[in-house]
Amino acid sequence: MAWRFKASKYKNAAPIVPKPETCIRDICVGSYQTYGNNICASAAFMAFNWEHVGSSMAVLPLDDCGRKSKTMPLLHAHSDTITDMEFSPFHDGLLLTGSQDSLVKVWHIPPEGLKESLSTPECTLSQKQRRVENVGFHPVADGLIHVASGHELALWDLTKQKEAFVNRDHAEVIQSTSWKKDGRLLATSCKDKKVRIVDPRAASPVLDVANSHQNIKDSRVVWLGDQDRILTTGFDSARLRQIMIRDIRNLSQTQKTLELDCSTGILMPLFDADTNMLFLAGKGDTTILYMELTDREPFLIEGLRHSGEQTKGACLVPKRALRVMEGEVNRVLQLTGSSVVPIMYQVPRKSYREYHADLYPDTSGSVTYLSAPMWLENQDYPVPNISLHPNANNCTQPRLGPKPFSASTGNEEFSFDKVFSVPAVPGLTKSDSATSPISGPAATTPVTSTPVAKDTAEEKDKSLSPTSDVDVAPNKEEYTNGKSDTSLEEEVNSSDSGYRPKTPSTAERRKMFETTDGNNQSIADRRRAYEMRSVSVAVESETPPSPAPLRRRDSLKSRKSPDREDKRASVPNPTTKRTSTVFGKVSKFRHLKGTPGHKSVQVENIKNISRQISGECNGFYANGVRCAVPLGGGGGRVGVIELPLGASPRARAAPPHPGGLVPHALLHPSPLQDWAWDPFDDARLMVACDDGLIREWIIPENGLTESTNEPARTFAAHPDKIYLIRFHPTASNLLTTAAHDQTVKIWDLTPETPVAAITLTGHSDQIFSIDWSPCGEYLATVCRDGLVRIYKPRSSPEPLRSGPGPAGSRGARVVWALNATHLVVTGFDKVSERQIVLYKASDLSAPICTVGLDVSPAILQIHIDHDSGTLFLTGRVSVVYSIQGVRAPDSAL
Repeated sequence: MAWRFKASKYKNAAPIVPKPETCIRDICVGSYQTYGNNICASAAFMAFNWEHVGSSMAVLPLDDCGRKSKTMPLLHAHSDTITDMEFSPFHDGLLLTGSQDSLVKVWHIPPEGLKESLSTPECTLSQKQRRVENVGFHPVADGLIHVASGHELALWDLTKQKEAFVNRDHAEVIQSTSWKKDGRLLATSCKDKKVRIVDPRAASPVLDVANSHQNIKDSRVVWLGDQDRILTTGFDSARLRQIMIRDIRNLSQTQKTLELDCSTGILMPLFDADTNMLFLAGKGDTTILYMELTDREPFLIEGLRHSGEQTKGACLVPKRALRVMEGEVNRVLQLTGSSVVPIMYQVPRKSYREYHADLYPDTSGSVTYLSAPMWLENQDYPVPNISLHPNANNCTQPRLGPKPFSASTGNEEFSFDKVFSVPAVPGLTKSDSATSPISGPAATTPVTSTPVAKDTAEEKDKSLSPTSDVDVAPNKEEYTNGKSDTSLEEEVNSSDSGYRPKTPSTAERRKMFETTDGNNQSIADRRRAYEMRSVSVAVESETPPSPAPLRRRDSLKSRKSPDREDKRASVPNPTTKRTSTVFGKVSKFRHLKGTPGHKSVQVENIKNISRQISGECNGFYANGVRCAVPLGGGGGRVGVIELPLGASPRARAAPPHPGGLVPHALLHPSPLQDWAWDPFDDARLMVACDDGLIREWIIPENGLTESTNEPARTFAAHPDKIYLIRFHPTASNLLTTAAHDQTVKIWDLTPETPVAAITLTGHSDQIFSIDWSPCGEYLATVCRDGLVRIYKPRSSPEPLRSGPGPAGSRGARVVWALNATHLVVTGFDKVSERQIVLYKASDLSAPICTVGLDVSPAILQIHIDHDSGTLFLTGRVSVVYSIQGVRAPDSAL
């Protein structure tokens, strides 16, 4: 029993909570009903669900901090809640997401992070109309992912974008999955209260099944590194939270069962296989438990707890990103309702001036020998280990980030290394950069984790570090890596380049100014030109002839060179160049401010205004001469008010009496639904009622002198109540109606009895809003069934295209924008937050921008000025928003 008296190195590991200013604050996170952790991290980035719906993600640098704006660049990943996400262990910028919209997507995050919102994935995989519950990368094989959706478990080969394995032996929804460290076996926990061990390459994939937690609410499973043990968390039949440890060689028996409390949040297990440290973060809990795992009783030894804010999600940071010179042995990212808190677990030592090797065993690196096809052919090679020592030589090329994903075409033999090839690090010799870890006999010989001696002349690059945490000082002679000047220029312009270009000559700068002033250049070209001009005033520093080591960015910032300071002092300050001349035209309306008109042009104290109007009606319509408002009383009453002189260029009425106004009304026998002014005749007003009739009114030139109930004509438009009426924007005597019968009709008003010339179909529920394009060729609709549709009425009565709209069913509005190239839709999400959504009219499959405003029951009504691209949004008993639309190919609000 001597082992009981041997103290663990991590026994006193303590959680160190950072100061608030070093956390990520002012973010918007909802409460998501998913089986995922809602946050994940690589050695360079972190990603987490954004806003109440969770269909978008925020992707930030791992060491980021401070307050975040709601307008920051986002990853608009899916049309519904993202259920799970994970970064690749071999590519810090490769992100995998799964969603309730039944899609799995792979994203490439640029090395510099998101500078603008991203909505185009590298590839999309469909799960056949089944909600995706879990996704993840294989721990050993590059390019192999697993997807759990419903009762189905599948493996996908990303190099071919094909399903390589599928298993349907689970009786219920799969709630959690976890790979063994060597990647041979997979453990799953299921809603049928069972845990399974799966070998996808075996003839009978399910090797063993055992009863697990006896509550179907939720459960998680994690494989304990390379051990033959798994750990599960869940609830028992009495709803107590449980932890179970099992040996897969005797799966039916538990090694340890620990009951905790009766809290309702599932415990998310975060396990570090190198140190046997286990962190348990419960959703909704304010406490994060730390336990150390042993291979004998008591199996779980509790350490210091962390108490803080309520947890929405949690994840571990890869070991390559730890601050080893501060005694940090693990870091937990805690996602709360408004912040991301990095919790550092530090082992107390007298001094942190030296590297404490006993705290940091060798860990898995970021380079693997296996590709997905190799693993599927029953080949197994372990991932080479690396040392976390700052001065360790791991004989591996630092990964500057993967190239964008591209799928194989034709019959060409595909290699995943070609897809995710990385540029050679400046300073490495050509022989080093050309060596492949799986070429020839080396593929069968595992690389040892023992560092190579420091006096080796050919390999002197430093240890593998996070992509976002290193700077490379290249050797000047090796700067082009053996490439020609043309290839160097291409590499400078590439977003994957890991270094800055050389200072261009005066002739090159003159040529650059001459060639970049054209109006036909894209924003990306102008941005590159701006960066080149900025670099042109920099001074080249002398570089050593040997390959340069990798240094921490913080150390580079804190270290000052007197020589460099002297050189910088002699360089004249460049003239500041306006960003508007580089990045495009700045809108003249971006500082638009609304000012109320003088009292003499206002109509105040209107008596008997009615507030009982339908949700589809805006409740107020005006032209340049008069306006129409709903009035209270029996039936339906529309008050017509002449605008006072000065209210508009064509207004001519006298100012109303300051004591109030009782307008004359148009009387209807049925309640009002909607009304509209003819854009080509200021005197004609069309009114729709819930009896399915449309009444045409002709207002006298000087306005109404008394209330009247005699319209110019009446015709039956629909068998039931009418929701909306709109005039055509370019053709006179054309009226559009949308009604309870789920049809949209286009009426020719020229005959004495109007004729329904076109009837549009395809709606399956109540129509919220319709809008004609400014050219009059297309009609957009938004419906309660959650779809946005575009019609070309003269071509087909069926929609030309459709896509997902706002998730809420309380109401919505749609308008065309930016010369009929985009659609702006306002509505509600699942938690009643008001949103503005921007779509490309040519692709309604997913929005290109979503802006959340506030939680309010009032529908946002849209008014747009097509000339300036300015939106005016207002709701009943609400404020007025003015939003400027950006005129660009990828427009955003």
